[in-house]
Amino acid sequence: MLLSSVAERVYWFARYVERVENTARILLVNNNLLLDMPRNSTLGWEPIISITGIPETFYENHKEATERNVMSFLIMDSKNPSCMLNSITHARENLRTSRAIFPRAVWETLNDLYNYARDNKSAVLTRRSRYDFLRHVIDSCHLISGKLSASMSHDQIYEFVRMGRNIERADMTTRVIDVRAENLLPKNDEELKPFDDIQWKSVLDSLAGYQMYRRYVHVRVRGVEVLRYLLQDRYFPRAISHCLNQVELCLRNLPLNEAPQYALVKAQRMVRNAKVEKIVKESLNDYINQLQLAFIDINAELTSSYFEGKEVSPALYYGEPAVKETA
Repeated sequence: MLLSSVAERVYWFARYVERVENTARILLVNNNLLLDMPRNSTLGWEPIISITGIPETFYENHKEATERNVMSFLIMDSKNPSCMLNSITHARENLRTSRAIFPRAVWETLNDLYNYARDNKSAVLTRRSRYDFLRHVIDSCHLISGKLSASMSHDQIYEFVRMGRNIERADMTTRVIDVRAENLLPKNDEELKPFDDIQWKSVLDSLAGYQMYRRYVHVRVRGVEVLRYLLQDRYFPRAISHCLNQVELCLRNLPLNEAPQYALVKAQRMVRNAKVEKIVKESLNDYINQLQLAFIDINAELTSSYFEGKEVSPALYYGEPAVKETA
């Protein structure tokens, strides 16, 4: 049996690891993007703070979004609950208290990442060492995912890992689209128009999707096509449609799935029926906001069904529905 408290720790362990990887990649891509843009470009580092969804916390502690301030805030600032070091710490703690159900190799890799990030966090403040640090973090997160896939039984515990990973991925994809694409589509800066392809490529790079986009879409990097790919492609791991489909497959193997599936179907319908050209012309921001609210509903239903344990026994039984507790 799997206790609901353990299921919650497994779920959030996966979300935190995915969050660390996403943050590292976005910082790395933005660092490279600014090297390709003209010196008078207005892009800067402020959009990265917007992607994280906590600009208020940042500006409570920093006057402006300089390169150094943003790097420090997103990687090691204790006042930022979602900074990379905090997320690694939370993932490590969730895994530490659930070590008996995970392969030892996963714990060793995450522990090594924790020690590396803690000992080398100041490296990101200098451009010379930044690439190696962020690349190491991304590779370590990939290694954790690979070890989970290759050496962990694909049972109900693993389904919570997959759900956490894919919900976090879908959420990050909407955030990247919301900030990056909204700035590119309706009100292009004429001075930056020749650099549109570079900027759209950075949107795909932020989600590790440029090469797969070129392979499947077969057209140059264009805004509407990029958005359609990131929203509706069924095969790319970070496309929202794919992430939601993976969550659906996970829920099929779990009991008490009616409420989460209902919330999930609403989000899937929003993505499947989206008319990308129309959304771009009207309000991409409003659409993404509605999609993010749908993700919040999915997470709330998962919490209610599996983690709170109010109406059901605090255990999930393999192959059997959970039953109410009796006096």
